[in-house]
Amino acid sequence: MNLANIIEGHAADRVALISRGSETTYGTLREQVAGARGGLAGLGIDKGHRVALLIANNSLFVVSYFALLGIGAVVVPLNPTSPAPEIERELVAVGATAVVVGPAAVPSWRNVDTAKAPLLRHVIAAEGMLDGAVSLDDLRTAAPIPIVDLTPDDLAVMIFTSGTAGAPRAAMLSHGNLQANIDQVIEADMSTSADDIIYGVLPMFHIFGLNVVLGISLAVGATVVLVQRFDPSTALETIRERHITVVPGAPPMWIAFSTFDDAPADAFATVRIASTGAAKMPEEAIRRLQSRFGLQLAEGYGLTEASPIVTSSSGIPIRVGSVGKVLDGVQLRIVDDNGDDALDGDAGEIWVKGPNVFKGYLDDEDATRRVLTRDGWLRTGDIAVTDADGYLYLIDRAKDLIIVSGFNVYPKEVEDVLIDYPGVAEVGVIGVPHPHTGEAVKAFIVAAPGAHLDEDAIIQHCLDELARYKCPSKILFVDELPRNVSGKLLRRALM
Repeated sequence: MNLANIIEGHAADRVALISRGSETTYGTLREQVAGARGGLAGLGIDKGHRVALLIANNSLFVVSYFALLGIGAVVVPLNPTSPAPEIERELVAVGATAVVVGPAAVPSWRNVDTAKAPLLRHVIAAEGMLDGAVSLDDLRTAAPIPIVDLTPDDLAVMIFTSGTAGAPRAAMLSHGNLQANIDQVIEADMSTSADDIIYGVLPMFHIFGLNVVLGISLAVGATVVLVQRFDPSTALETIRERHITVVPGAPPMWIAFSTFDDAPADAFATVRIASTGAAKMPEEAIRRLQSRFGLQLAEGYGLTEASPIVTSSSGIPIRVGSVGKVLDGVQLRIVDDNGDDALDGDAGEIWVKGPNVFKGYLDDEDATRRVLTRDGWLRTGDIAVTDADGYLYLIDRAKDLIIVSGFNVYPKEVEDVLIDYPGVAEVGVIGVPHPHTGEAVKAFIVAAPGAHLDEDAIIQHCLDELARYKCPSKILFVDELPRNVSGKLLRRALM
């Protein structure tokens, strides 16, 4: 098997992608991917090599992704707008041997010190984009080679996540994991069809965008309209002009639509599936969407480590506040503090099992053991309850985790950057409610004796080291941080 096969077999003249107004048919896409396979193999990139993609949502990402999968390389999608230090850390963590740089990543890439990633051998970019880079245009016109046959256990993707085990680490997903979740969704009849046109604004470096928007859509032969930035006004224009039928999005997108006063009542007239996940959707926003547009928003639940979908409301009667029912082929337990199944109606931790559950965290056996039981159950850290009909309701989530616009932020990663700033003696980071992004990062800082700290300068320091969504939007300077008798920071006391 090989996940790259999902683009095979569809009618050659059917449109697969629309990017920057340009259409790419399945036939052309297959030709470009086959040529890129040959070009990448010609560079010596082979099975098991880790290759990072620093590319926004465009056809360049899609061609690179499927070409790398096709030769058996392990794809590492990264945020193309991350600052150079974060990119450097991630390249080193996965042992990347090559990186494909798209236009959105060029400003950051120019500041990357490649000497800090000693295994990096090739930097690939579009013609003329970066001095000294291998031309991606030349690679795509190389002599094509066939897709390599792999086993389901062969690694396909590594995605950085802080989901269930603390500081960000690379979750290892196999070809079998990703294919299993695609099949589970399709077989549950909760998916798109070949006649659908999907609005693809969810970033492909996130598992939701990668395997739900891109993977499922191309597996069924649908069309994906690739969008690099979200703006409610232009989004509604695209939905109308392209006759979009499926709109997946994180809660901040739907919140923006629900409060967009200029949107006409028939803005979503062509949409038959509207779905959300990655974070809890405010119920009042769901009701506003229903009353203003007649839109039924289907919530689901998933996580990177499950490839990602676990439950979905698509294709079943929607219950506001619920994230739907578990997919066929996925096992789900609600477990109490003793490790036993919780009584009906009682809350407990969500445990998940199935062929979609990941292989573990790269080079971190301890973290892997904390989340994967010996018999294969994934301990999500999320707390939920089910009703008599099997609908799942989320109550709480993994301890300390902050979710900004659907992206996971672990406080310790931010704290580690803040504590390095001169004059910072102690720091605590929490998530606080935000009307547009769901949550925002807030920091509490104790200054060292005699230090005079500036909030704007500290925030800029974070922006130099971390992706923007991870950076605090507000800093409070305090005399001390609340701690328990053993010295552990009491985050809840910072609220």
